[in-house]
Amino acid sequence: MQFVIVGCGRVGAQLASRLSMQGHGVAIVDRDPAAFQRLSPTYKGKTVEGVGFDRDVLVAAGIERADGFASVTSGDNTNIVSARIARHVFRVPKVVARIFDPRRAEIYRRLGIQTISPTEWAATRIVELLCHPGMSVLFTLGNGEVNVVEIEVNAHLAGHKVNELLLPGEISVVALVRHSRATVPTLGTTFQLGDTVQLAVQATAMGRLTEMLRLA
Repeated sequence: MQFVIVGCGRVGAQLASRLSMQGHGVAIVDRDPAAFQRLSPTYKGKTVEGVGFDRDVLVAAGIERADGFASVTSGDNTNIVSARIARHVFRVPKVVARIFDPRRAEIYRRLGIQTISPTEWAATRIVELLCHPGMSVLFTLGNGEVNVVEIEVNAHLAGHKVNELLLPGEISVVALVRHSRATVPTLGTTFQLGDTVQLAVQATAMGRLTEMLRLA
């Protein structure tokens, strides 16, 4: 696959280096040529000096053939403008922009641009660590109304059945992994120590789930 990355800061350099290491074609754009020194010595992609929302620069980076695009500079406006050009002018199928203001996220989702907010992610993760120990949020849906979480079955949960963990409209068991094999459990499936369970949980029910699991 072919990817164009705008911004060769710490995130952009690591992203480009990883994609290159996986065998993808990568071009990374930055206005500061010194930024390319952050790339891994094994990076095999292209470097393009210029502004990430300049169409000629993006064409030089190969955006017309790109399967994916990510703008990860330190400026929200630059990232959004670059992402909108990639999405709506060059019709890149997959477009992601890093934004620091999470309030803008829904606006850009409506424009077909996926966003990553380190501010929102960090706040969410700290809440998890403080309030919901023993539980990992894999991802969120919508504007954070629903979390998909993962837990490891503890001594309190072992021996109980899936239907005992359900709360209609609030908590639903999505999958169970036992001995490295994933299944969609039935209501009568019994949890065993060492099982890993994924659940879809309303954000407002996270505290209730913690109480049910006695993780607090």
